Amino acid sequence: MSALLIDRLQFSFTIMFHYLFPITTIGLAPFVAGYTWKAARHPEDGDAARAAAFWTKIFAINFAIGVVTGIPMEFQFGTNWARFSARSGSVVGQTLALEGVYAFTLESVFLGVLLYGKRYVPPMFHAISSVLVGIGTLLSSFFIVATNAWMQHPVGYHIGPSGKIELDSLAAVLLSPFALWAFLHVLMGAFIAGSFVVAGIGAYYLLSERELALGRRFLRSGVIVAAICTTLAAFPTGDRNAANVTTYQPVKLAAMEGLFTTQRGAPLAIIGMPDTKNGTLIDPIAVPDLLSFLAYSNFRANVKGLDAYAKTLWPPVELTYYAYHIMIGLGTTFSGIAFLAALLLWRGLLYRWRPMLWVLLLVIPFPYIANEAGWVVTEVGRQPWIIYGLMRTSEAPSSTVVAGETMFTLIGFAGMYFMLGVLFLYLVLREIAIGPGSRGAVRPAAEVTA
Repeated sequence: MSALLIDRLQFSFTIMFHYLFPITTIGLAPFVAGYTWKAARHPEDGDAARAAAFWTKIFAINFAIGVVTGIPMEFQFGTNWARFSARSGSVVGQTLALEGVYAFTLESVFLGVLLYGKRYVPPMFHAISSVLVGIGTLLSSFFIVATNAWMQHPVGYHIGPSGKIELDSLAAVLLSPFALWAFLHVLMGAFIAGSFVVAGIGAYYLLSERELALGRRFLRSGVIVAAICTTLAAFPTGDRNAANVTTYQPVKLAAMEGLFTTQRGAPLAIIGMPDTKNGTLIDPIAVPDLLSFLAYSNFRANVKGLDAYAKTLWPPVELTYYAYHIMIGLGTTFSGIAFLAALLLWRGLLYRWRPMLWVLLLVIPFPYIANEAGWVVTEVGRQPWIIYGLMRTSEAPSSTVVAGETMFTLIGFAGMYFMLGVLFLYLVLREIAIGPGSRGAVRPAAEVTA
């Protein structure tokens, strides 16, 4: 295998494993802040304090593993992708530095206060620290997404005499509509994951007939947030992201939809199997004219297919198509589950309807799959460009690193990340098994009310 292929495999593996943990920290941050704030405002509410302590510990475990798995990402820019870094460092170095110096520092310092400062700081300062941890988490994700969004749609730059990309306007990079809508969509995906984790753990406690008051509390807050965020993930954030892809990356749109032929009144494929050899979608189930409407608000609009572009500009069509449909299919499923659970909650049936409790428990892993699939669509669909329209991925690797060296480190990462994954599962499952009630006096089940 070529050095380029191994470089890409290593980066894909390390970033997809790492991404699991920021999803959870972003998704849990509002719950940690909400419970901590309520505990500070209402000292008599012991359950809020126990809930805050429980989710803070889950958050901290994710944060720690996320830091460990994120460090290699920075080094890979210098070791495996030196030509990319040399040419674009004027831009990406700014946003990545902002993430490390400001956002990560804010997040980590106040997480320390949140974990260890409760006995030493006033209750309201402890509550404020939870909010600042959440702000740091959001800022960190924003700077990372802004970096990636610039690679998807470069703005605020010029090409210097030596061919290097020079930054003209940091504000243009940070305030690009492409970056803002991508960031909001990433947030919705993470909030969906976090809300289903909270609701699923609440369902687990109710099914186990323990931690009943806190189980109901987790279930209620998780379901409400899930219903709101699944809606916002589709509109406006998903819709605006799709509009940006349509405008700036139309070949990615064609690959996502399996549209091989330019058409007026292009159909929206619900399912189907792309056949790149023959340029067709096998056994499709499609809604006539709907893609034209979604892309251009006109049922008869002309939508360019893959045939409008040279094959050298096509992304890997099958991977882009299937990842996109996994993301959309799971997102639609999450919306259905969340709204059905919200309806049952409103009717007062959710806490005792065991089939829905089992669904909420078993669905916990699937938002992570949807988030990873969305990442695959974004990154694989951008190919063959590492910086869209400016630099091909084949031009980006280090010239002095050979395939064998990268393969050796990839095997090392796989072993290390396996151990970290086992450690993470052990710590989180141990906390869930202990339960939040152990952090204070536990009321007998007979005294617990809805």
